[in-house]
Amino acid sequence: MSKPEILQMGPYPEWDQLPLDEAYTVHRYFEAADKHALLDAAGACVRAIATRGELGAGAELIAACPKLEIISIYGVGFDAVHLDSCRSRGVQVTNTPDVLTKDVADIAIAMMLAQWRGVNGAERWVRDGSSAAKGLYPLKTRAWGKRAGILGLGRIGFEVARRLTGFDMDIAYSDIEAKPYAKDWTFVADPVALAAGSDVLFVTLAASAATRHIVGPAVLDALGPNGLLINVSRASNIDEAALISALASGKLGAAALDVFESEPNLNPRFLELPNVLLQPHHASGTVETRKAMGQLMRDNLAAHFAGRALPSPVL
Repeated sequence: MSKPEILQMGPYPEWDQLPLDEAYTVHRYFEAADKHALLDAAGACVRAIATRGELGAGAELIAACPKLEIISIYGVGFDAVHLDSCRSRGVQVTNTPDVLTKDVADIAIAMMLAQWRGVNGAERWVRDGSSAAKGLYPLKTRAWGKRAGILGLGRIGFEVARRLTGFDMDIAYSDIEAKPYAKDWTFVADPVALAAGSDVLFVTLAASAATRHIVGPAVLDALGPNGLLINVSRASNIDEAALISALASGKLGAAALDVFESEPNLNPRFLELPNVLLQPHHASGTVETRKAMGQLMRDNLAAHFAGRALPSPVL
C-alpha cells in the first residue's frame, strides 16, 4: 500500500523529520523554489498538511489540495489556519496544547525578571568593563509584591499566575468571564482597567479576529510609564505601531516580546529601543517540550490515518 502524501510547511527537528519521512510521502513546501509548481504537481494527492503555528495554512493553499483530510499543527496557535475553509470542506485540524504550557509560562517569568532586574544590561556591564571602570550597575526594580495582570487566563495564563504567587504578587486577570479555578485572583472584565491596576501585564490569550490589537493605545496608556508588557501569545494581539510609539515616547516603561508581526523580519524600530527585550519566538524552545510537541503532531496524523479518535482536535 502506498504511503499517504503530506505537505510539510516548515522544517522540523530530525527526531520528527525521520519518522515523518518513514511513514509518509513528504512534499517539502518550504524547500520548493517554485511553490506554485509544487502544488500543481502534488496538491491533488495531498491528504494532510503538517505545519507550525506561525506558518498555518491559508485558504489558497487549502484549495490547492482537493483531497485534504487533516491539518496537523506543531504548536498551540491555530489562527494562521483558515478554519472557515476547513469547516466547509470537513477538514480536521489538530494542535499540540498542554505539552508546551509550562515552558511558555517559565519564559514569561524569565522575561519579567530579566527586564525588572536588568539581567541583560548588567551582564553587558560586566563584559564591557563598565563594572570595573564605573562601579555599581544602576539600580533596578524588585519583582516581588508587585501587581500582575494576565490578559487571557487559559492554560498558559493560569500557569503564569500560579508561578507569580511565589512572588507574593497581587494577581488579576481578564477573560471572557470569571474562571471558577481562579478564586484567589481578581477578575477584571475590561482590559484597560486591568492594565491600569497592573505593574506588569502578561498577554497570554489565544489570537482571533476579536482579539486583534486588543492591546492598543488605551491599554498601553493605562499600563503607563512604569509598566511592563510581556507577550508570549500572538503578535496580532498587540498593536505594534502603538507599542513602538509608546516605548519610544516613554508612555510605556518597557516590554518583553517573544512574537512579532511578519516574524522573523521584525520591525527594525524595535532594535533601536533600549527598553524592549526581544526573543526569537522560542517560548516552547526546550528539547523536552519540542520532542513532546512533535510526538503529538505525529500522533494526530497517525490516529487520523488509522481511523482512531484524534488526541488533540481543534476541528
